[in-house]
Amino acid sequence: MRQLPDATEIFETQRPRLLRLAYRMLSSVSEAQDVVQDAWLRWQRTDLWAVQNASAFLSRIVTRLCLDAMKSARVRRETYIGSWLPDPLPEPDDDLRADNLTLTLMLALERLSPLERAAFLLHDVFDTPMAEIAATLDRDVAAVRQLASRARRNVQLDRPRYSVDREEGDRIAKAFFDATSTGNIAALQAILGEAVKVVSDGGGKVHAFPNAIVGIEKSLRLYAGLFRKYGSSEIIVQRVWIDGLPGYVSRYNGILQTTAFEIDDGRITAIYKTRNPDKLLHIVGAPGLVQ
Repeated sequence: MRQLPDATEIFETQRPRLLRLAYRMLSSVSEAQDVVQDAWLRWQRTDLWAVQNASAFLSRIVTRLCLDAMKSARVRRETYIGSWLPDPLPEPDDDLRADNLTLTLMLALERLSPLERAAFLLHDVFDTPMAEIAATLDRDVAAVRQLASRARRNVQLDRPRYSVDREEGDRIAKAFFDATSTGNIAALQAILGEAVKVVSDGGGKVHAFPNAIVGIEKSLRLYAGLFRKYGSSEIIVQRVWIDGLPGYVSRYNGILQTTAFEIDDGRITAIYKTRNPDKLLHIVGAPGLVQ
């Protein structure tokens, strides 16, 4: 006689993958957790005898819940105060970082339509068969192939030309902190690219630059001004890689923030600072990170 599957055991086995999928769809840790919890409630009401492939079934539920959530998320983005960045994921976070997408590519995903994003993530990142994606998105296979192809072209534009190894990334991140915390503008100039941009996300909750600062001259003036005003007021909490980029968690004038660096050919081309406390809740108290 066939034994009824253990619903909890099956779901917990799938939970890490479902969290990764939901986070990559929504760019929010808390919203991803809410979606997975909703999926769990639906799973509890499911006739398990009728489920042939639990992984595909649960991925379908989570994807569709994310597509619904993205409608309201896009409305919130329209009224978001200042620059917006995805929730940062400092290492270690094996459950959410296993696919190795970088912050740069997460930002590129924001330009895609919800269906393009789903098709790209399911096929290119989560290795889901096209037929299964088509069933999930309620589209035919040809349409899904077009969605994924169009998304792939957009995402390719933001893939870095150079990969940064750990040693170089850590060295440049340390050089940046040393230069900005001592007001050494000459040293800072030596590691910034000509078209460097500084993006700071405070969400209207804490002080942040409302718009990206673009260009080396503006960036140098910015950091020179900050040092004159605040001096050496940043304290490193932990040096970590964030969303696949070198960086660190720090406190600046007592406010928790993450800083991640996009590096191209030995120069910093983008600086991403997340200061919105709502986006850092999953970091506080995380094992091995901020206590």
